[in-house]
Amino acid sequence: MSYTKSNYAYRGQRLRRIDRIRKTLIVVGLLAVVALLPREHPQVAQASSAAPATFPFGIADAKRMHAELDATKSQLTIAQEQLARANAVIQYSTQYKVSADIAGSIYDVALAEGIEPDLGFRLVRVESEFKDRATSRVGALGLTQVMPSTAKDFVPGITHEQLYDRKTNLKIGFRYLRGLIDEYHGDVKLALLVYNRGPVAVESMRALGLNPTNGYDAAVTRGYHGKGTVD
Repeated sequence: MSYTKSNYAYRGQRLRRIDRIRKTLIVVGLLAVVALLPREHPQVAQASSAAPATFPFGIADAKRMHAELDATKSQLTIAQEQLARANAVIQYSTQYKVSADIAGSIYDVALAEGIEPDLGFRLVRVESEFKDRATSRVGALGLTQVMPSTAKDFVPGITHEQLYDRKTNLKIGFRYLRGLIDEYHGDVKLALLVYNRGPVAVESMRALGLNPTNGYDAAVTRGYHGKGTVD
């Protein structure tokens, strides 16, 4: 196919405009594209004055560009989430002087189980001082110091050795705490006391009109102002 001078100039102008709009969409993340024809050079306008005005993009072009924009927005969202997670993990790792590996596990599992990471880190610090194989005198195991009897309510047949697995232990401990917070209608301190002392001891004291606190709830929540859970 042969091209006249005016057609060639018009085609080059059209391609440059498409490239410029695509770059603008990717960088800025615009939600819609309003494409306007640039003002033609007088010589080009004169040469093409007899031809009817045409829009440079068709429906297929618009759909393709919207698809590219949606894909770019998804990638930007993922990148932002990854950056937010990395910043949070670094912050907690520095604050509690633990490895990024363990900080990442606590952060991820807490969110997955509906617990605010800040509360999750506080719980683990008080319970085990971030030691995977911590074992209490009464037999509580792992990072969240879960009792084997309690763990079996969530994972029937779970063994002691399995409870030392970092993610398994965090998952059970945080799920148990989330259930208690829900059961006590968002009362984080009361939920923590039940987590630490057991429901029988706490409810017996409450039935007698006594305060069931033993200082555990204060130790975990000192300086904490969250609501305990995430939706």
